[in-house]
Formats: sequence, structure tokens, C-alpha cells
Amino acid sequence: MHTYGSVSISPDGTRVVSVDSDDPGPNATKLPPALIVIRTLATGAATSVACPTGVECRLSAPVWSPDGTRIAFLERVPKSSETSIWTVNADGTDPKPWVNGFKGVIGSPRWSPDGTSIAVLATANALKETGATQAGAALVGDISAVKTNDVQRIAVVKADGALHFASPADLFVYEYDWTPDGRGFAATGAHGNGDDNWWVAKLYTIDAASKVATAIYAPPLQINAPKVSPDGKSVAFISGIMSDFGSVGGDIYTIPIDGGAPTDVTPDIAASPNAISWQGHNDSITFTALAGAANALETVDLASKRTTVLWSAPESVGGDQNLRISLSRDGAMSAATVQTFEKPPEIYAGPLGKWSAVTSTNAALGANGRAQSVEWTNDGYHVQGWLVAPRTLVPGTTYPMVVEIHGGPSAAAGPRYISRGTDKDLLDRGYFLFYPNPRGSYGQGERFTAANVRDFGYGDLRDILAGVDAVEKIAPVDDKRLAVGGFSYGGYMTMWTVTQTHRFKAAFAGAGIANWQSYYGQNGIDKWMLPFFGASVYDDPAVYARSSPISFIKNVTTPTFIFVGERDVECPMAQSLEFWHALDTLGVPTSLVVYEGEGHGIRLPAHTNDITKRILAWLDRYIGLASIPSIRVH
Repeated sequence: MHTYGSVSISPDGTRVVSVDSDDPGPNATKLPPALIVIRTLATGAATSVACPTGVECRLSAPVWSPDGTRIAFLERVPKSSETSIWTVNADGTDPKPWVNGFKGVIGSPRWSPDGTSIAVLATANALKETGATQAGAALVGDISAVKTNDVQRIAVVKADGALHFASPADLFVYEYDWTPDGRGFAATGAHGNGDDNWWVAKLYTIDAASKVATAIYAPPLQINAPKVSPDGKSVAFISGIMSDFGSVGGDIYTIPIDGGAPTDVTPDIAASPNAISWQGHNDSITFTALAGAANALETVDLASKRTTVLWSAPESVGGDQNLRISLSRDGAMSAATVQTFEKPPEIYAGPLGKWSAVTSTNAALGANGRAQSVEWTNDGYHVQGWLVAPRTLVPGTTYPMVVEIHGGPSAAAGPRYISRGTDKDLLDRGYFLFYPNPRGSYGQGERFTAANVRDFGYGDLRDILAGVDAVEKIAPVDDKRLAVGGFSYGGYMTMWTVTQTHRFKAAFAGAGIANWQSYYGQNGIDKWMLPFFGASVYDDPAVYARSSPISFIKNVTTPTFIFVGERDVECPMAQSLEFWHALDTLGVPTSLVVYEGEGHGIRLPAHTNDITKRILAWLDRYIGLASIPSIRVH
């Protein structure tokens, strides 16, 4: 499958730029290279920019200059740990570096309002790739004395090609936006460990010349996506209960740029806004949101707090740094990648609601399964999930089903094309797949997302089991051949589920959490836990023990396969080891695989392919799929 990332339409709506790549095949040993591709909408002509000859690099983050004449993008050379900033003309000509060979990590390029400079987030001499999902740096020596924290700062590149830091040296900046006068920024940031402190970040204004940061708001929950109004008087942002950096949802707020009381402009929205843009207006904000089974583009009038839906569909969309649907300057044209469970990703562009396909590279792939949204009620909550059936069903036959629980918990399972890997092979072998979005998920507003606070594993598991009941009423699923699995919070929920019920006959847990009490002192991001548990483990150990699988470990009879990255910062390997050790001691069939050098996101194709093979073998063994002749194996 061909993939498209960072899809962005030019300010005048005539061209679309994207990062194009291919999914690694089953025998791949490394990630395939990516191209920066510029497509002209009127003619369909495409021009690509590749890595320099002989250089193995990663290209990313293309952004249009305000006048649409140039595109900036990043080039990362992992072997040398160097990052460069390049620009190229809108027609793909004259690619040249602005900053060449910066020793460290660079991300999030943004042109200045006047188009004369580019700001980025830069980490000099980085110990690791930015983000808690990346493999952690080795912890050796005197931990209290050695440098263990990177600092990500705003830096500005001017015509001289030099990189000038513009934010304080002790402030880790997460997200930022230029002020309209080009003299500074609004940003979210925190002091200390950047991986950990995103959950306690504040909103700052930063003067680029003096590098002085002024805190204007300390939110009670997480904050993301600061955007300065066109008149420079206000800052908009998203705030809510969030469990993972990059997984955004909450309400939209505005605050005077000089500080003051914030205003919630979407207080009762039954959806989860995830990206915002002023789109040239001071009196309204455009935003994308997950609303139940659909993704939507909406606006909110700041005076009345009334929202208007511009577009909505049960599709996954991907756009640029501003919105998940990229808009031209006047909003008349738009572009995005669009995909569903049955439709592979392609780039679409045009007026909202009147999109046309810009690409057709994946058109021949076809549907790998048949999907439907499933809705049910439980404990007074309206819950939604996705059911995907194999392509071919034999009348009168019942089928095994795998319940896959998403990570987070502040996240959601959405429609995505299943092109390869574990889920594709499961569908081909005749499994149904069920992706529930229980309480704690995005998509139905803040009350629903916060409904699992101090209740991990209880209400959300009841929602999932009620969802399985709902599926069995509408689909030929064999209740005696159910499996459960997941990764991250889904790995925790898998470990928890097998301690609470014997309904599932097999399980697989990736990067799970076995013991919230020991986890608190082992992980590198413990601050995410405070909003969900209400106190630290040292102040309220009972609430952590109440939701720990290890507290109920002697109930387990379900054979469970476990896997984890060796240098996982978010869900350390020790948690998987603790669960495996308990099952092995108790005589429950189990297996643990630790992947060398990997972090929370397991990325090497050799490792992801190995995980798929092991999960398939595990489920075949304990559900007995291969021995049942009525099941058609594709």
C-alpha cells in the first residue's frame, strides 16, 4: 500500500504537497524511503523531491510559505543524528538547504507571517528522538547527576541560514504558534523532563528577541494546539483529560494573550475537538473533531458558542499541521487523505463535500473486510465501536472474533484501511475483528472521556463486554471462540480482562501494565497518572491496587502472549516481565518476547512482522481455528 502523510493544500488552493511512501513488505528489514511530492490539481502533474543521492534519510513535515511560492521540509539522517531544513519552489524546482547538518532533532517547521524566516522546534545534541513513544536513552551511572533530559526549544532560521534559539534554555516547548507581528510566539511548555511534563504544561507567550517566556495560564488538565488570533489579541487552545502526547481531545478555549480567565467556547459539545485554526477570522474558530463514528470539520462562533458542521463522514482524514483537513487561505478548497476500513487511503481535494480523488495508487487493493459501526448502551452511556467481518462468510457458520482494545485510554478506534500485519492476516484467516470505544475514549465529549477516572478496568470493561453481547446479536460470532488483545492501555486492559473473566480463550498484550503501584516508580511519564487516579501512588496506594491486574492474578486461566520494547519509556518492560512471571509461576500458558532497542512504538519491520506471526500462531493454537474445517482460510 502507498501511504500519504502531511497532506497540505497551497494557500491559493492550486497545489497539494504530501509525504509519499510505501508500507514495508513482510520481508522488509528497514522502513522504505519517503518522497516530498507536489501535485498540481488542475493538470494532475506531480513533481517529487527525494533524499540526496547516496544518503539514507527521512523527509517529513512539508509546509507552505504564506505566499505559496516555497515549501519548507525536514531531512533527518539517522546514521549521523543530523537534521537539515530544506526549501523547494512550489513547482518542485530549486531544492536547497537553509540549515544543513544540525546535530540534533528538529520538528514542526512554521513560516513566519511575512515569509522571511522559518521557526522550528529544535533539540541540540539530543539523547533520543523526541517523544515518550521513542526508545529511551540508556540509564546508567549516577542518575541524579547525569544529563537525562533533552530540552526542545523554538529556533528561528533567517536568510543567513543560521539557527537562532528564540525560547529559554530551560523550557521544553511542545507546541507553538507565531504571533501575527512575527515578534514572538504562543506556546505550551514545561520545565524539566520533556517526556513526563507534557501533562503539566502551561501556556506561555515568548518574546523572540529577549527569549523571555511569560506563563499566562496553568490549566487544571492537559493543554494542546495553541493558536494566536489574526488580530493578536487572543490565544485559542484545546484542553481536557489526555493520556498520550499527540492524542488530542477536549474542549476549545480562548484566553486574552496577556492572560486572564479562559473561556470554554465548546462547553457542551458531544464530540472531541482535536485540531483548531482561526482561518483568518477573529470571531470564529474552525476545528476538526471526532463525533461518534464520524470525523467532522466544524466552526464555532465565539460570541454565541454555536457550532456549525461543515463536513462529517465515517471516514478517517489526515491533513497538515493546522487541521486534519487542510484548507486554502479562503477556505474554498481543501485537501486530505481519506480512508475507511474498506477504502484504502488516497488524497482527495476540492470544495468541502465535493472532493475528487487526486491519487488512485491504491485503487486496485479493494476491501479486506466488511465494516459496520455498532452502537449500544451500558450503565447509562451510549457506546460505539467498529465490527469488521472477513470478506467471505459461509452461511450457517459461526466465526471466532478478536476484541482489540485501543491504547490511551484517551483515544479512539476509527475507520482505517487494514493493509497488512496482524489484523489483515486475521481477517484473511476468517476472524471477525471488534474495536470498541468504551468510556474513557474520545468521540462523545469530555464527560464520556473522563468517565473512567479512578475506575480503570471496571466501567470500561463492562462497556466492552456489553459490546461483545451486542455484536453477537447481529453477527455469526462464536462466543466460545473469543480472544482479546491490545497495545499500551489496550495491553493493560487485556491483562486486566483475563483476571476478571474467563470468557476469552486466548489473549495477547503488547506493552501492558500489570501493577499500577510498581509502574508508578518505573515509567518515565508518571505525571499522566495524576488526573486519572486523583493522587500519587504514595498518597493513595489503594486506588492503584484496585485496578492492578496483579491484585487478581490468581484468577487467570487464559493463555496470554506478551510482547514489549526493550527501552519502552511509557510502559516499561518490567511490567510485561512481572505479568509473564506470575502466569508462568501459576502454570498458565504464556510467552514473553522483548524486542531489542525498541521503545513504546515498535517500528522495525522485522519486529512488527515477528509480532504478527506470533499472534497468529497463538490464536490458532488456543482458539483452534486451523482445525475447524468449516472455516475458510483465504
